[in-house]
Amino acid sequence: MHLVVTRSYPPEIGGMQNLMWGLTNYLSKHDLIKVFADDHIDAKRFDDKVSFTIERIGGPKLIKKYRKSLLVNNYLENNNKVKTVIADHWKSLEKIKTNVKKICLIHSKEINHIKGSFLNKRVLNVLNKVDKIVANSKFTKELAISLGVLPEKIIIINPGIEPIEKLDDKNLKEAEKLLKGKNPRLITVSRYDKRKSHDKILMALRNLKQTYPNVVYTSIGYGEEEENLKNIVKELDLSNQVLFLKNINPELKDALVSKSHVFVMPSITYKKSVEGFGIAFVEAAQLGIPSIGGKDGGASDAIKNNETGLICDGNNLDEIYSSIDLILKNNLYKEFGYKAKIFSENFHWDKIIKEYLKLL
Repeated sequence: MHLVVTRSYPPEIGGMQNLMWGLTNYLSKHDLIKVFADDHIDAKRFDDKVSFTIERIGGPKLIKKYRKSLLVNNYLENNNKVKTVIADHWKSLEKIKTNVKKICLIHSKEINHIKGSFLNKRVLNVLNKVDKIVANSKFTKELAISLGVLPEKIIIINPGIEPIEKLDDKNLKEAEKLLKGKNPRLITVSRYDKRKSHDKILMALRNLKQTYPNVVYTSIGYGEEEENLKNIVKELDLSNQVLFLKNINPELKDALVSKSHVFVMPSITYKKSVEGFGIAFVEAAQLGIPSIGGKDGGASDAIKNNETGLICDGNNLDEIYSSIDLILKNNLYKEFGYKAKIFSENFHWDKIIKEYLKLL
């Protein structure tokens, strides 16, 4: 039996939530598991549908952390069948006291604190005492080592994706309706925050529409930068080229990605925030859509440069523009998209879970 302790879990939406759901769902096919997760307004409806036990912990953030640790510690004291504790974050393990094997996932932003700082010392105090650390990319592993994490403890296992069998005709038609027959088609699916470079994509779009007057850019997401980005669209007179969407169903999101030509997310390092991997690139790839990612972070694990997409400098507007232009020219996106779809099969959860089973 394995315990999974997580701060990020469905029905809450997000990349981390998808990762922890995929891991627990596929792990449960091979062994008994129990999940300790933060509470959510729709938790009961979600939890009733799964085949394993999920214990939810509510309350204010700080109290919730201590309550969860207390519950996990009590469970470990009273159950000698637990073989492993798996955590999504170093903070999820900070108050856990056990001799049972411990595995901690790392992603980049949450460990990216100045070496020698108070937070860095807390991170190292947890990570250097666990049995194994799972980094989501080569970049994250190298970042961890540079910050003082013991290299022999770290292995790389990329996040997995759930294969999409078939897209629904209704959503495909709705996607076409929203895109209004415009071509070429660019898309981004992500939170609106500064490291995602939405602003530079919009600036590049202003120049691209001179060459591609019918270009359309679909941006799906939400976040603190939303209003700022909408103001940029007005200032650059791009209202006819940009489609902002949020709170749409996952099937329509997939349909919109599949109807696009290039997924664009040239992320940068912003303060301590950096793209550890970029599962959105792989999700686009399995739909046959190539990506343009940033050189900062772990995008190169998810994109094979000049094969399934392009890696560029997300701080350089000219590079973003020329990368988009290059991939659109001579329909290069078709060749890249074909290779991207094949490459994405490496990230199917039924393959990724085997790497975790080796650890367990």
